[in-house]
Amino acid sequence: MSDKMRGTVEMTAAMVISGTIGLFVVLSGQPVMDVVFWRCAFGAITLLIVCAALGLFRPEVMTRRQIAWAAAGGVAIVSNWILLFAAFPRASISIATAIYNTQPFILVALGATLFGERLTLTKLSWLGIAFGGMLLIVQSKPDAGAVGTDYLSGILLALGAAFFYAIAAIITKKLKGVPPHLIALIQVTVGILMLAPFANFAALPVDAKTWTLLVAVGVVHTGVMYILLYGAIQKLPTNLVGALSFIYPVVAILADFLAFGHRLQPLQLLGAAAILIAAAGMTLGWTLVKRRVARA
Repeated sequence: MSDKMRGTVEMTAAMVISGTIGLFVVLSGQPVMDVVFWRCAFGAITLLIVCAALGLFRPEVMTRRQIAWAAAGGVAIVSNWILLFAAFPRASISIATAIYNTQPFILVALGATLFGERLTLTKLSWLGIAFGGMLLIVQSKPDAGAVGTDYLSGILLALGAAFFYAIAAIITKKLKGVPPHLIALIQVTVGILMLAPFANFAALPVDAKTWTLLVAVGVVHTGVMYILLYGAIQKLPTNLVGALSFIYPVVAILADFLAFGHRLQPLQLLGAAAILIAAAGMTLGWTLVKRRVARA
Protein backbone atom coordinates (compact mmCIF):
# COMPACT_ATOMS: atom_id res chain seq x y z
CA MET A 1 0.00 0.00 0.00
CA SER A 2 1.39 3.42 -0.97
CA ASP A 3 1.87 6.24 1.53
CA LYS A 4 -0.93 8.21 -0.13
CA MET A 5 -3.39 5.32 0.11
CA ARG A 6 -2.38 4.56 3.71
CA GLY A 7 -2.78 8.22 4.60
CA THR A 8 -6.21 8.28 2.96
CA VAL A 9 -7.37 5.29 5.02
CA GLU A 10 -5.98 6.83 8.22
CA MET A 11 -7.60 10.20 7.54
CA THR A 12 -10.97 8.61 6.76
CA ALA A 13 -10.93 6.59 9.99
CA ALA A 14 -9.90 9.65 11.99
CA MET A 15 -12.75 11.71 10.56
CA VAL A 16 -15.35 9.01 11.26
CA ILE A 17 -14.20 8.85 14.88
CA SER A 18 -14.17 12.66 15.11
CA GLY A 19 -17.72 12.81 13.85
CA THR A 20 -19.02 11.18 17.05
CA ILE A 21 -17.15 13.28 19.60
CA GLY A 22 -19.93 15.85 19.91
CA LEU A 23 -22.28 13.17 21.20
CA PHE A 24 -19.86 12.17 23.95
CA VAL A 25 -19.22 15.78 24.95
CA VAL A 26 -22.91 16.69 25.16
CA LEU A 27 -23.93 13.45 26.88
CA SER A 28 -21.23 13.88 29.54
CA GLY A 29 -22.95 17.04 30.78
CA GLN A 30 -19.63 18.40 32.05
CA PRO A 31 -18.26 21.96 31.73
CA VAL A 32 -16.13 22.50 28.64
CA MET A 33 -12.87 23.08 30.53
CA ASP A 34 -13.36 19.85 32.48
CA VAL A 35 -14.13 17.80 29.38
CA VAL A 36 -11.03 19.08 27.57
CA PHE A 37 -8.84 18.54 30.65
CA TRP A 38 -9.92 14.92 31.03
CA ARG A 39 -9.58 14.42 27.31
CA CYS A 40 -5.96 15.49 27.60
CA ALA A 41 -5.38 13.44 30.76
CA PHE A 42 -6.77 10.14 29.48
CA GLY A 43 -5.31 10.78 26.06
CA ALA A 44 -1.88 11.32 27.60
CA ILE A 45 -2.06 8.02 29.49
CA THR A 46 -2.99 6.18 26.29
CA LEU A 47 -0.28 7.82 24.21
CA LEU A 48 2.33 7.36 26.95
CA ILE A 49 1.72 3.60 26.90
CA VAL A 50 1.84 3.48 23.09
CA CYS A 51 5.03 5.54 22.85
CA ALA A 52 6.75 3.44 25.51
CA ALA A 53 5.72 0.21 23.79
CA LEU A 54 7.13 1.48 20.49
CA GLY A 55 10.38 2.57 22.12
CA LEU A 56 9.99 6.19 21.07
CA PHE A 57 11.50 7.76 24.17
CA ARG A 58 14.96 8.14 22.69
CA PRO A 59 16.92 11.41 22.42
CA GLU A 60 17.48 11.03 18.69
CA VAL A 61 13.76 10.74 17.88
CA MET A 62 13.04 14.46 18.34
CA THR A 63 15.18 17.58 18.50
CA ARG A 64 14.51 20.40 20.95
CA ARG A 65 13.27 22.54 18.07
CA GLN A 66 10.76 19.86 17.08
CA ILE A 67 9.57 19.53 20.67
CA ALA A 68 9.01 23.30 20.75
CA TRP A 69 6.99 23.14 17.51
CA ALA A 70 4.91 20.27 18.88
CA ALA A 71 4.22 22.25 22.07
CA ALA A 72 3.11 25.25 20.01
CA GLY A 73 0.80 22.94 18.09
CA GLY A 74 -0.54 21.75 21.44
CA VAL A 75 -1.59 25.28 22.38
CA ALA A 76 -3.41 25.59 19.05
CA ILE A 77 -5.14 22.21 19.19
CA VAL A 78 -6.30 22.59 22.80
CA SER A 79 -7.66 26.07 22.00
CA ASN A 80 -9.47 24.44 19.10
CA TRP A 81 -11.09 21.86 21.39
CA ILE A 82 -12.25 24.45 23.91
CA LEU A 83 -13.91 26.64 21.29
CA LEU A 84 -15.52 23.74 19.42
CA PHE A 85 -16.93 22.06 22.53
CA ALA A 86 -18.31 25.42 23.68
CA ALA A 87 -20.04 25.80 20.29
CA PHE A 88 -21.96 22.51 20.52
CA PRO A 89 -24.64 23.55 23.06
CA ARG A 90 -25.01 26.98 21.44
CA ALA A 91 -25.50 26.14 17.77
CA SER A 92 -26.18 22.36 17.93
CA ILE A 93 -23.68 19.63 17.09
CA SER A 94 -24.69 19.55 13.43
CA ILE A 95 -24.36 23.24 12.69
CA ALA A 96 -21.27 23.81 14.85
CA THR A 97 -19.51 20.90 13.18
CA ALA A 98 -20.47 22.10 9.72
CA ILE A 99 -19.12 25.59 10.40
CA TYR A 100 -16.00 24.12 12.01
CA ASN A 101 -15.22 22.31 8.81
CA THR A 102 -14.47 25.52 6.98
CA GLN A 103 -10.94 24.72 8.20
CA PRO A 104 -9.98 22.83 4.99
CA PHE A 105 -10.20 26.12 3.11
CA ILE A 106 -7.89 27.74 5.63
CA LEU A 107 -5.55 24.76 5.24
CA VAL A 108 -5.53 25.07 1.47
CA ALA A 109 -4.86 28.81 1.63
CA LEU A 110 -2.04 28.37 4.14
CA GLY A 111 -0.63 25.45 2.14
CA ALA A 112 -0.44 27.60 -0.98
CA THR A 113 1.05 30.54 0.94
CA LEU A 114 3.57 28.75 3.16
CA PHE A 115 4.46 25.65 1.14
CA GLY A 116 3.89 26.89 -2.39
CA GLU A 117 1.46 24.06 -3.10
CA ARG A 118 -0.09 24.49 -6.53
CA LEU A 119 -3.80 25.24 -6.70
CA THR A 120 -5.16 23.89 -9.97
CA LEU A 121 -8.54 24.81 -11.40
CA THR A 122 -9.78 21.29 -10.73
CA LYS A 123 -8.79 21.43 -7.05
CA LEU A 124 -10.43 24.80 -6.62
CA SER A 125 -13.56 23.54 -8.37
CA TRP A 126 -13.92 20.56 -6.03
CA LEU A 127 -13.35 22.79 -3.02
CA GLY A 128 -15.94 25.19 -4.40
CA ILE A 129 -18.50 22.40 -4.71
CA ALA A 130 -17.73 21.25 -1.17
CA PHE A 131 -18.08 24.80 0.07
CA GLY A 132 -21.43 25.09 -1.67
CA GLY A 133 -22.53 21.92 0.12
CA MET A 134 -21.32 23.41 3.39
CA LEU A 135 -23.41 26.53 2.79
CA LEU A 136 -26.51 24.43 2.16
CA ILE A 137 -25.98 22.65 5.48
CA VAL A 138 -25.41 25.87 7.38
CA GLN A 139 -28.31 27.80 5.86
CA SER A 140 -30.74 24.95 6.42
CA LYS A 141 -31.17 25.21 10.17
CA PRO A 142 -32.26 22.13 12.16
CA ASP A 143 -35.68 21.87 13.76
CA ALA A 144 -36.38 24.51 16.41
CA GLY A 145 -35.71 22.03 19.21
CA ALA A 146 -32.25 21.32 17.85
CA VAL A 147 -31.01 24.91 17.81
CA GLY A 148 -28.85 25.80 20.79
CA THR A 149 -29.03 28.64 23.28
CA ASP A 150 -26.97 31.23 21.36
CA TYR A 151 -26.76 30.46 17.66
CA LEU A 152 -24.57 33.40 16.59
CA SER A 153 -21.96 32.94 19.31
CA GLY A 154 -21.89 29.21 18.51
CA ILE A 155 -21.10 30.04 14.88
CA LEU A 156 -18.28 32.40 15.91
CA LEU A 157 -16.83 29.87 18.37
CA ALA A 158 -16.84 27.18 15.67
CA LEU A 159 -15.06 29.52 13.24
CA GLY A 160 -12.43 30.24 15.88
CA ALA A 161 -11.97 26.50 16.40
CA ALA A 162 -11.51 26.06 12.64
CA PHE A 163 -8.74 28.64 12.58
CA PHE A 164 -6.80 27.03 15.44
CA TYR A 165 -7.18 23.58 13.87
CA ALA A 166 -5.66 24.85 10.63
CA ILE A 167 -2.75 26.38 12.54
CA ALA A 168 -2.14 23.08 14.36
CA ALA A 169 -2.19 21.17 11.06
CA ILE A 170 0.32 23.55 9.47
CA ILE A 171 2.64 23.17 12.47
CA THR A 172 2.38 19.39 12.14
CA LYS A 173 3.69 19.74 8.59
CA LYS A 174 6.94 21.04 10.10
CA LEU A 175 7.27 17.80 12.06
CA LYS A 176 7.49 15.47 9.06
CA GLY A 177 9.28 12.28 10.07
CA VAL A 178 8.44 12.63 13.76
CA PRO A 179 6.24 9.78 15.07
CA PRO A 180 2.66 11.11 15.31
CA HIS A 181 2.29 9.32 18.65
CA LEU A 182 4.92 11.61 20.17
CA ILE A 183 3.43 14.72 18.60
CA ALA A 184 0.03 13.93 20.07
CA LEU A 185 1.54 13.06 23.47
CA ILE A 186 3.34 16.39 23.70
CA GLN A 187 0.21 18.26 22.69
CA VAL A 188 -2.10 16.66 25.25
CA THR A 189 0.59 17.15 27.91
CA VAL A 190 0.58 20.84 27.05
CA GLY A 191 -3.21 20.71 27.38
CA ILE A 192 -2.95 19.25 30.89
CA LEU A 193 -0.64 22.08 31.94
CA MET A 194 -2.87 24.70 30.30
CA LEU A 195 -6.13 23.52 31.85
CA ALA A 196 -5.14 22.14 35.27
CA PRO A 197 -5.69 25.57 36.92
CA PHE A 198 -9.24 25.70 35.50
CA ALA A 199 -10.39 22.10 36.04
CA ASN A 200 -13.00 21.62 38.75
CA PHE A 201 -11.47 18.91 40.93
CA ALA A 202 -13.82 19.76 43.80
CA ALA A 203 -16.87 18.47 41.92
CA LEU A 204 -15.77 15.36 40.08
CA PRO A 205 -18.36 13.15 38.33
CA VAL A 206 -19.82 10.47 40.60
CA ASP A 207 -21.48 8.15 38.09
CA ALA A 208 -19.87 5.48 35.94
CA LYS A 209 -21.60 6.66 32.75
CA THR A 210 -19.95 10.10 32.84
CA TRP A 211 -16.51 8.65 33.52
CA THR A 212 -17.00 6.15 30.70
CA LEU A 213 -17.79 8.99 28.29
CA LEU A 214 -14.78 11.01 29.46
CA VAL A 215 -12.44 8.02 29.18
CA ALA A 216 -13.74 7.31 25.66
CA VAL A 217 -13.13 10.92 24.65
CA GLY A 218 -9.56 10.64 25.92
CA VAL A 219 -8.65 7.15 24.70
CA VAL A 220 -10.58 6.79 21.43
CA HIS A 221 -11.27 10.33 20.27
CA THR A 222 -7.82 11.54 21.29
CA GLY A 223 -5.27 8.74 21.59
CA VAL A 224 -6.45 6.62 18.67
CA MET A 225 -7.86 9.42 16.52
CA TYR A 226 -4.86 11.74 16.67
CA ILE A 227 -2.39 8.96 15.89
CA LEU A 228 -4.42 8.33 12.73
CA LEU A 229 -4.88 12.02 11.95
CA TYR A 230 -1.28 13.14 12.31
CA GLY A 231 -0.02 10.08 10.50
CA ALA A 232 -2.31 11.00 7.60
CA ILE A 233 -1.35 14.69 7.58
CA GLN A 234 2.30 13.75 7.24
CA LYS A 235 1.57 11.50 4.25
CA LEU A 236 -0.94 13.59 2.29
CA PRO A 237 -0.86 16.93 0.46
CA THR A 238 -2.81 19.70 2.18
CA ASN A 239 -5.58 19.80 -0.43
CA LEU A 240 -6.34 16.10 0.05
CA VAL A 241 -6.35 16.46 3.84
CA GLY A 242 -8.87 19.25 3.35
CA ALA A 243 -11.07 17.19 1.06
CA LEU A 244 -11.20 14.16 3.34
CA SER A 245 -11.97 16.39 6.30
CA PHE A 246 -15.45 16.86 4.84
CA ILE A 247 -16.30 13.33 5.97
CA TYR A 248 -16.36 14.63 9.55
CA PRO A 249 -19.41 16.93 9.32
CA VAL A 250 -21.46 14.34 7.46
CA VAL A 251 -20.82 11.73 10.16
CA ALA A 252 -21.53 14.29 12.89
CA ILE A 253 -24.87 15.28 11.35
CA LEU A 254 -25.90 11.65 10.97
CA ALA A 255 -24.82 10.86 14.54
CA ASP A 256 -26.73 13.91 15.80
CA PHE A 257 -29.86 12.63 14.07
CA LEU A 258 -29.50 9.06 15.31
CA ALA A 259 -28.73 10.03 18.91
CA PHE A 260 -30.95 13.07 19.42
CA GLY A 261 -33.49 12.80 16.59
CA HIS A 262 -32.42 16.07 15.01
CA ARG A 263 -33.97 15.77 11.57
CA LEU A 264 -31.91 16.41 8.48
CA GLN A 265 -33.53 18.95 6.18
CA PRO A 266 -33.58 18.34 2.39
CA LEU A 267 -30.96 21.04 1.82
CA GLN A 268 -28.72 19.42 4.43
CA LEU A 269 -28.95 16.10 2.61
CA LEU A 270 -28.13 17.83 -0.66
CA GLY A 271 -25.19 19.60 0.96
CA ALA A 272 -23.87 16.36 2.43
CA ALA A 273 -24.04 14.70 -1.00
CA ALA A 274 -22.12 17.61 -2.57
CA ILE A 275 -19.43 17.35 0.10
CA LEU A 276 -19.00 13.61 -0.34
CA ILE A 277 -18.83 13.92 -4.13
CA ALA A 278 -16.24 16.68 -3.85
CA ALA A 279 -14.18 14.63 -1.38
CA ALA A 280 -14.29 11.62 -3.69
CA GLY A 281 -13.37 13.78 -6.67
CA MET A 282 -10.35 15.22 -4.89
CA THR A 283 -9.27 11.83 -3.55
CA LEU A 284 -9.59 9.96 -6.84
CA GLY A 285 -8.29 12.76 -9.04
CA TRP A 286 -11.45 13.24 -11.06
CA THR A 287 -11.44 16.16 -13.49
CA LEU A 288 -14.40 18.42 -14.14
CA VAL A 289 -13.16 19.70 -17.49
CA LYS A 290 -11.36 17.60 -20.09
CA ARG A 291 -7.92 18.85 -20.90
CA ARG A 292 -7.37 20.05 -24.43
CA VAL A 293 -4.63 18.24 -26.27
CA ALA A 294 -2.19 20.69 -27.79
CA ARG A 295 -1.87 20.25 -31.52
CA ALA A 296 1.52 20.31 -33.13
